[in-house]
Amino acid sequence: MQTFLRGRDLITNQEWTKDEIDTIMDVAFKLKRERALGLPHAHLRDKVLAMLFFFSSTRTRASFEAGMAQLGGHAQFIESSTTQIAHGDTAKEIGEILGRYNDGIAVRQVDWNYGNKYIREVAKSSRVPVFNMQCDIYHPFQVLADLMTIIEKKGDPRGLTINVSYAYASSYQKPISVPQSLILLMTRYGMNVRLTHPPEFKLMPEIVQQAQDNARRHGGSLELLDDFDAGFEGADVVYPKSWGCMLTTSDQQESSEIGKKYTDWIANERRMALAKEDAIYLHCLPADRNIEVTDAVIDGLQSVVYDEAENRLHAQKAVMALTM
Repeated sequence: MQTFLRGRDLITNQEWTKDEIDTIMDVAFKLKRERALGLPHAHLRDKVLAMLFFFSSTRTRASFEAGMAQLGGHAQFIESSTTQIAHGDTAKEIGEILGRYNDGIAVRQVDWNYGNKYIREVAKSSRVPVFNMQCDIYHPFQVLADLMTIIEKKGDPRGLTINVSYAYASSYQKPISVPQSLILLMTRYGMNVRLTHPPEFKLMPEIVQQAQDNARRHGGSLELLDDFDAGFEGADVVYPKSWGCMLTTSDQQESSEIGKKYTDWIANERRMALAKEDAIYLHCLPADRNIEVTDAVIDGLQSVVYDEAENRLHAQKAVMALTM
């Protein structure tokens, strides 16, 4: 366990050592047990987290806000359109000023080819830790919750096979940050990671290379597939979700049209039957029901999406308690 993480930013898990991430897991499970037992754990009494959102949210806002209250502090919700950002507040000024008002800054900015740069600029100017609530490249807190859920349901992740797969959705062209963060983190835990997607829906090559390097160092593997059914076969964990083809086209409408070629990439009962009998289904939510995944799968016995969503709370509390 690492005992000195005060002041650390969390923008991507890749910048934290495995020992440090193990510490997050230890603390997250401890805080989850204490909440289940009704034991108070006000480790952040009188501290305030600024939460700056450029993108809508359900689980992220609710879990960070509840988490800060349970830790004895306060979460300050700031929606970008109600600020002076459109009138000139720069990332440097946000970091400098919110860093003086608050004890931590969390930012959600997913605009393609901009979000991560913005969060890093805020962090560069902030005297308090900065947390990435999702950007165009990474979604670190989501995949910490995913790891926690896999450990809860399947035990030691080493040697397990996880299928991180594209699935079709019609709602909007979703960021690639979840699959990218998944392949980075799960390869560090010795999992056999399958990345399954149509050719147009590729991930950033430097991220894929980092995941391959992680797998080589930690005894796992990274396999690239373009067959939706093959990704499910014999898997212990399946994580089919939609993302946009940002590396193929920057045009949202063109990306949507390309996606229509893959409407049959839906997680259904036949596909789940290809995985192991005790396989679990994960999704970060929200899912496009009966387009991205059938009701029978997401509401079925193998689905653990609500436990996964709950673990956002505990993983985030662990990071905040350790760093703020």
